[in-house]
Amino acid sequence: MNAKSKPMPALPSDAAAEKFVATADLSTYDLSGFKPMRFEIEPKAAALNMRPPVSLLDALKAKAKANGIPYTRYVRMLLESDVARSR
Repeated sequence: MNAKSKPMPALPSDAAAEKFVATADLSTYDLSGFKPMRFEIEPKAAALNMRPPVSLLDALKAKAKANGIPYTRYVRMLLESDVARSR
């Protein structure tokens, strides 16, 4: 946090957060602790059953944990990014 940055206030509700974002100059706040977040909008209508080797599943779970997300979401993100690259 630099000398001009203010700490983020506590926002006890969605309404308080919406009001704060609508009225505050966010450039004056320290946003260094924020992490990018990806929202999943499309409904999940299909299932995929996989039986990977234990070592691969353990590695996937470790990578997902390092990214702070559930491993099933991490696998889905890998699949989505691979498909998007090949389009």
